[in-house]
Amino acid sequence: MSEITTRDTVILGSGCSGLTAAIYTGRANLKPLVLEGHEPGGQLSITTLVENFPGWPEGIQGPELIENIKKQAVKFGAELRMGHVHAVDLTKHPFELHVGKEVIHTRTLIIASGASARWLNLPSEQALIGHGVSSCATCDGFFFSGKEIAVIGGGDSAMEEALFLTRFATKVTLINRSENFRASKIMLERAMAHPQIEFLSNTVVEEVLGVDEKDVKGLRIKNRASGEESILPVSAMFLGIGHEPNARAFTGMLDLDEDGYIKTTNNVLTTKDGVIIPGVFACGDIQDRRYRQAITAAGSGCMAALEVEKYLEEHGR
Repeated sequence: MSEITTRDTVILGSGCSGLTAAIYTGRANLKPLVLEGHEPGGQLSITTLVENFPGWPEGIQGPELIENIKKQAVKFGAELRMGHVHAVDLTKHPFELHVGKEVIHTRTLIIASGASARWLNLPSEQALIGHGVSSCATCDGFFFSGKEIAVIGGGDSAMEEALFLTRFATKVTLINRSENFRASKIMLERAMAHPQIEFLSNTVVEEVLGVDEKDVKGLRIKNRASGEESILPVSAMFLGIGHEPNARAFTGMLDLDEDGYIKTTNNVLTTKDGVIIPGVFACGDIQDRRYRQAITAAGSGCMAALEVEKYLEEHGR
């Protein structure tokens, strides 16, 4: 098992936050190594038109936006490499990262590995992601103004998505696989009181229609009690069943909240047992369960990079 030269900084993740951190640390001549992870480009890589990222008045395709940011990072000296960290040791300094059979040492670490949306994992659903199937109402709701849409889920996330989408849709059907809802009482009551939201309980989605047309045409749904199947005519399906933070490798190494997101203080500083871990920073969706936008991820990537520069300067690098 070979070791490579100790890096000044390694960035885990190649979404908006990780690549922005790479631009800033690259411009600081820190020659950042970016490990792209399981989902290169992050959630923007499966997004179609992005209309709310500053500087693109006509909008830009998500994969194109990511590719532009990646080129910018490489221009300033970032090295991008396919790889996924499966184990870390933050008790040693330099820190140890295990990537396959390789061990990488680094003086600082920026964790930007994001959070993956939970999906139903239907083949038809996966085929229509970005074509009427979405996990982000604030990103894509506008595209379905004047249409009928469905939201899947029974927790607070689903209620928030459904309520937000009533700004655009003529009708929102909220589909929950159980008769019971995990949502808080206040969120459930708010959604149930809204005249544009209709509830389908004890119901599951069997198929998303429109794969051949690359456009959602409806949902084939089934009542779990009766077994009866029917077609729900909608133009979009939004998943409101939460996200899975990609922080498993840091269990026991960093403070995580009850859902596995990395806890931070002062935006990007990480902690263990409430004490700040010098040299380790987290940015983007891995520590942001509230906003989850490309622009907020990019902003926190900038913050993490500036903290890395400050840390290395203070330690004589």
